[in-house]
Amino acid sequence: MPKKLSHYDHAGRAKMVDVSPKSPTKRTAAASAFVAMKPAVLKALPKNPKGDALEVARLAGIMAAKRTSELIPMCHPLPLGHVDVTLRLCKNGVAITSQVTTTAATGVEMEALTAVSVAALTVYDMCKALDKGIEIREIVLEHKTGGKSGDYVRARKKK
Repeated sequence: MPKKLSHYDHAGRAKMVDVSPKSPTKRTAAASAFVAMKPAVLKALPKNPKGDALEVARLAGIMAAKRTSELIPMCHPLPLGHVDVTLRLCKNGVAITSQVTTTAATGVEMEALTAVSVAALTVYDMCKALDKGIEIREIVLEHKTGGKSGDYVRARKKK
């Protein structure tokens, strides 16, 4: 049977998927993003007068995951059991990852993606005074577990 988009009714109108018949199960998701910036901006991060940019971004990502259903119209509000956001300085930017867990009737992919997206936007906000050309790249779902569609692991690109 071919897959179909689940957020549309028979007339093509947007709808929230009815998950009420589903039993709550443990579900996890991880996502990542990358914020590319010049070496001079990276070097200035520890001296940011706005504060610790990576810590502010980490907290923003956690807070965003908890508010995903308020930001994305068809997302269900979920009881998040755990949200972890990490930021790591790299040679040419900041690598961001999130891990989100719930026990619910639907998955947490959107919460994981929202966490890294808002964390990346926060890094941009904290650093934009030095360079407006900072780029947010590669926001992707890395893996997810649980649910009817089963587990998913992102295929790695060959280098």
